[in-house]
Amino acid sequence: MISVILPYRDASSTLGCALRSLLDDHTVPFELIAVNDGSTDSGPAIVSSLAAEDRRVIPLSTSGVGIARAIARGLEVARGDLIGRMDADDISLPGRLSRSRALLEEDSRLGAVGTLVEAFPEADVGEGMRRYVAWMNTLLSPEDHERDLFVESPLCHPSVMLRRSALLDAGGYQDVPWPEDYDLWLRMALRGHRFAKVPEVLLRWRHREDRATLRDPRYSLARFDDAKAYYLAPRLARLGRPIAVWGAGKTGKRISRALARRGARAEMFIDIDPRKIGGVARGAPIVAPAALTSGRYTVVVAVGARGARAIVRARLDGAGFKEGVDYVCAS
Repeated sequence: MISVILPYRDASSTLGCALRSLLDDHTVPFELIAVNDGSTDSGPAIVSSLAAEDRRVIPLSTSGVGIARAIARGLEVARGDLIGRMDADDISLPGRLSRSRALLEEDSRLGAVGTLVEAFPEADVGEGMRRYVAWMNTLLSPEDHERDLFVESPLCHPSVMLRRSALLDAGGYQDVPWPEDYDLWLRMALRGHRFAKVPEVLLRWRHREDRATLRDPRYSLARFDDAKAYYLAPRLARLGRPIAVWGAGKTGKRISRALARRGARAEMFIDIDPRKIGGVARGAPIVAPAALTSGRYTVVVAVGARGARAIVRARLDGAGFKEGVDYVCAS
């Protein structure tokens, strides 16, 4: 069975549409646990009305504990071995649950799967979000997700279906000072669980000015950096080699600063800009790529320019560096 958990707070303008988009799916058995997380609008009445019509809807309430704990509360009553996610302002498209379940059943190593998503309405989706969605939609295989895990959050949270056993093995949803979903993906990966996506757009992901991803400080760029550093720094320490950061610009300095706070200090920076080579960044020398020797350093790729990551990857691969062993991309 599938248990879909949908937390909501003051979302009456979109909640009914989100719920019905799921309830219109009769291809697989599921329960829909709608968790009222401290709403003051008519959202709970909308849920109660639908629950009276459709026994798949299970109303639940908290006192307003935040999304991570609201989902955890839903998980306490969920009966399914598979846990689906949904947000109160998005639209689930036909076949999402069945296709996600099928993908999980195909590979027992998968801990969670997502789908391709479409961001809407177009007028409210900024250029940065368009780039993020386009990048995220290129990640399909477990290898794709593993390779880019530290670049950004690789899964759209409301599109995801998780294996309950994998979720609990990683410690479940936790209230952390950075994005709760990215933290979960990082913990699941650390435990050896893999990710993949159904190669179809099966969720319409709504964006608006008051969305939590835009106004909650836990979703800021700095907090994403903190999350990456928290999990990446121990991994770099285990490799036991000096750290070189490829990128002496704003992005490289930002990532190196977060890593340094976790005890992983860059001993040098690599850059291709002749104006930077020979200089110093955060107390470390800036050198040309020719100074790198495979096996001598662990390289953290932290470049912000569009297309730069692919160029750096190609150069490192061509020089005999192995991704995941000799280098990792963190932006």
